[in-house]
Amino acid sequence: MTVLRPVIIAVGLIAGWQIIVLATGVPTYILPGPAQVATVWMDRLPLILGHLGHTAAEILLGLLGGTLLGAVSAISMAAFRPARRWLLPVLVVSQAIPVFALAPLLVLWLGYGMASKVAMAILIIYFPVTAAFYDGLRRTEPGWLDLAQTMGASPARRLWFIRLPAALPAFGSGLRIATAVAPIGAVVGEWVGSSAGLGYLMLHANGRMQIDLMFAALVTLAILAVTLYFIVDFLVRWGLPWQPDPVDAPA
Repeated sequence: MTVLRPVIIAVGLIAGWQIIVLATGVPTYILPGPAQVATVWMDRLPLILGHLGHTAAEILLGLLGGTLLGAVSAISMAAFRPARRWLLPVLVVSQAIPVFALAPLLVLWLGYGMASKVAMAILIIYFPVTAAFYDGLRRTEPGWLDLAQTMGASPARRLWFIRLPAALPAFGSGLRIATAVAPIGAVVGEWVGSSAGLGYLMLHANGRMQIDLMFAALVTLAILAVTLYFIVDFLVRWGLPWQPDPVDAPA
């Protein structure tokens, strides 16, 4: 049933989409039907896959950079009080300024290539990873830390052998959220200025009133985002076998 659930959901969404098209009689240049989008997707598959590779590379690089930067920031704040005093305001400011407002500046500074889109993804990913991991490091069981201190463990060993393993479930939760929002940064950056990517393809297809192609690119982006999320979720579950899954827990 677990394997069939995504299939059932996908079929239900497509059926609902088709029902809306038939019930409203909306013109195809506003809302094309699933069959029309599927036909365009097959006809333009080489074009879509080319842009898909560009967007996937931006998302993966942004996810890697944002995860590393967030993990280092969280560990630094947990281990060093001066770092906490300096980095916490930066963390707050990173969310106080809308990331979308920075997209034109990043394109201006880093150019129309991949760098500006990766930077956008990193900025969006940085907060959930840092906040979740740091919260996990702060909420380590006090009894474990007291016992380790009684046994003469140094602060560095308490951090490495107790606080970090205890915070990994929280880090996994932040990583799941980061994976879900990572495509936003890449696509917004492509909308502001780019020469390739699914966001670029959607923007130009919309400008040419090729709505079916735009929907085909949108569906491809959704499949990419969902696939990345399930891959990361599987890796987190595999890497944290001792962490119980509340979804599978008996009621």
